[in-house]
Amino acid sequence: MMARSPKRRARRPTRSARATRSVPPKPSEAEQRLLALARELAALGVDPLPRAVDLLAGAYAPDAPLPRAMYRASLAWAREQVRMALEEILIGSRTGVGLTAETHAWVLLAACEALAHEPPSAVADRRRALAELTRRAH
Repeated sequence: MMARSPKRRARRPTRSARATRSVPPKPSEAEQRLLALARELAALGVDPLPRAVDLLAGAYAPDAPLPRAMYRASLAWAREQVRMALEEILIGSRTGVGLTAETHAWVLLAACEALAHEPPSAVADRRRALAELTRRAH
């Protein structure tokens, strides 16, 4: 009697083995706003620092849509893009505050983000304080 060899069944690929097509998630409103802000900062051109601070201060004003959108989302990567765009501006600007461009960008961005929590009557004063942080060295 001959031994029968067992039939081997062809196995179907499991779900995890099949090629899956991942679709990146749609960026949140806050991420879209932050990335647009980073692009605006990067495109400011000549002597951009005063305009950059005005742009940031406006974006983070108490009644602006960005702070509300950020409150609803976790956006570390997109926020870092804004900070790095500001850092690039600071590298080309000579300010007299004695900070590295990286630290100065972080301080300015944090200060602008804090504007969202200020009473509207205090925002003009805070923006003047921000202007002090961006004065050119003589």
